[in-house]
Amino acid sequence: MSPPSSLTCGSPPRTFCTLLLFLLLLTSLWPISLLYFTWLYLDWDMPNQGGRCSTWMRKRTIWKYLRDYFPIKLVKTAELPPDRNYVLRAHPHGIMCIGYSCNFCTESNAFSQQFPGLQPFIATLAGLFRLPIYRDFLMFSGFCSVDRQNLDYVLSENPCGQLVVIIVGGAREMLYSGPGQHCLNLLNRKGFVRLALWHGASLVPIYSFGENDIFNVKTFPAESWQYRCQMTLKKLVGYAPCIFFGQSFFSAKSWGLMPFPRPITTVVGRPIDVPQVLHPTEKDVDHYHTLYLKALDRLFEEHKESCGVPADAHLTFL
Repeated sequence: MSPPSSLTCGSPPRTFCTLLLFLLLLTSLWPISLLYFTWLYLDWDMPNQGGRCSTWMRKRTIWKYLRDYFPIKLVKTAELPPDRNYVLRAHPHGIMCIGYSCNFCTESNAFSQQFPGLQPFIATLAGLFRLPIYRDFLMFSGFCSVDRQNLDYVLSENPCGQLVVIIVGGAREMLYSGPGQHCLNLLNRKGFVRLALWHGASLVPIYSFGENDIFNVKTFPAESWQYRCQMTLKKLVGYAPCIFFGQSFFSAKSWGLMPFPRPITTVVGRPIDVPQVLHPTEKDVDHYHTLYLKALDRLFEEHKESCGVPADAHLTFL
């Protein structure tokens, strides 16, 4: 069975939603667009106030079809007591972050039963919430802005029971997201550690095995002109375009943009207790960043073979 559109679907749906609103302005249905743009103006700050997660949306049966297509699993290795807040960073980013979308934005793998008392928030690029209609779909699905303003709001609104999954690092990690790749853009990414220290939220290592296997990605040598173009665009717009492909919608043997049905297993590790430090020093940040890297590497090594990863594969931190 073919899967429904991903929770983090690509540019065609985003473009369609935007064009549709402007095209309606040229028809007798123009009041619909006018009403929506009025709503958009009044609701503009909602992505920076925790979003608007819908329990009804999370529990739709369609997400079970999405889960079963790959299939996608959620593995819990330790309890996450709801008496505190948590900060998780999605690894690896992959092309679509489909494992995290399915496991944390829906109830297809019974998140609320496995982690009772926790409210998940999936933080992603703020620019996505400037796209009409698409922004509302994202928020109903549990996404919110990764901007500091929103993360502070979520973790300050309630001192316990908030679980923030941060989807960042994609611009560079996407270039290394082909099958068999386990490269993480993490060595110089420490903002999530500062966030945890500011709010006294526990850090939790997680890894989605198989996330990089659902698309083939064309990589270029670091000295090539193609790679230099990618890095230049990354500096200019914050996004490094990559060339990827999957299978055809009609045939698994032909080229297309449908993801390959490869198993994805998201493993949630043990929490790392972090004290609240309103003014953390670089030493504080480096200490907990190092603890996190070690915990993530240990999680990968303990579960890689059971998730179909060769024993000689190891994480590479960029």
